Amino acid sequence: MSETANPSEPAPSPAFVLPGTVFWRIASVCLLFGAWEIAGQIPISIAFPTFFETMMALFQMIVDGRIFEAYGDTLKPLLIGVGISGVFGVIFGITMGLSRGFQWMGEPIFIVMQAAPMAALIPLVTFVYGIGLAAKVCSVIILAAPIIVLNAYKAVRNASPSLIQMCASFQGNRLQQIVKVIVPDASPMIFAGLRLGVAAGFIGVILAELLITPTGVGDLITYHRSVAEYADMYAAVFSIMLFAAVTVGLLERAEIAFFRPERKKRKDNE
Repeated sequence: MSETANPSEPAPSPAFVLPGTVFWRIASVCLLFGAWEIAGQIPISIAFPTFFETMMALFQMIVDGRIFEAYGDTLKPLLIGVGISGVFGVIFGITMGLSRGFQWMGEPIFIVMQAAPMAALIPLVTFVYGIGLAAKVCSVIILAAPIIVLNAYKAVRNASPSLIQMCASFQGNRLQQIVKVIVPDASPMIFAGLRLGVAAGFIGVILAELLITPTGVGDLITYHRSVAEYADMYAAVFSIMLFAAVTVGLLERAEIAFFRPERKKRKDNE
């Protein structure tokens, strides 16, 4: 006698399967850390610790609080510099996109700033602003502002002409076109520029701490390198990469959630 399934019983849940993208990301990270461990075990250099030694040094920094104190010093100029670059950069970029005169005046300057090597400008920044907080904020602005300004400018310049014409056909004046059509349509690219500006600003503040005056995370790297504590030095470098990756990743998620609903639906369907 054949058995029949009871329709009142719940169907067995399928086995948990990682999405393809998540699986390959985890696999790539495991491969990288495994290669790091093998390279440290060989060793390829006396100054190259294993991944396990680096993680133990990072754990010790977290326990004794050194890493938090260092990031407290590093984040201060970063937040100030990114804040100034974000506010004035977006305003100036939008103005450049709306006015040919501002574009001709500002675009060459910010293109040169974006292409200029930051390390070569550090001595000039130090000569003008000294070795304090102002010099580090200026370093952040030099790297972050061009990206934010140029992204905002391109976003406004590439706003949908059909939407602008539709607003004009409904008797919308120039201010209404800017506030209700151009800026909202350009918001995704403007936010993307802010996200990239934060990443560039973080590079700027670390360069400033390494080249101007050793404070914050830059001080951890410089000190442990000078006393040949390479595991601690690599732990500080690893914390920088981890912090930057997490911050940019969270900003990217916020960008998708608030400004790019089509990408959010695509990610949900994967």
